[in-house]
Amino acid sequence: QVHLVESGGGLVQAGGSLRLSCAASGRTFGNYAMGWFRQAPGKEREFVAAFSWSGGSTYYGDSVRGRFTISRDMARNTVYLQMNNLKPEDTAVYYCAADPTPVPDFTATPTTADFDSWGQGTRVTVSS
Repeated sequence: QVHLVESGGGLVQAGGSLRLSCAASGRTFGNYAMGWFRQAPGKEREFVAAFSWSGGSTYYGDSVRGRFTISRDMARNTVYLQMNNLKPEDTAVYYCAADPTPVPDFTATPTTADFDSWGQGTRVTVSS
């Protein structure tokens, strides 16, 4: 399993930006699908963005597409989530996730069941 540690959360006003980081350690970073999910109070964990196992494809949830960008730095074993034009409804705990299953691309919107390793989460609060 890979160990994941998120950072970069905080309090920001609506319209602002944040960049989350997820540092991975353990097994070979390049052979994992990597993703971000979020969970707001009283709600289920929601897909935000992901890289496929092959690294060749990216995926975004409908509510963040066009505002959020997932990227990664292979040399630093780190995945990032750049969040722009933040809205109060983006308030949640954001979780990084990874999975080694060698499926080149997701055939549907990724779910929590597609990932077997999780970070502890970082809280993002967007004020109106």
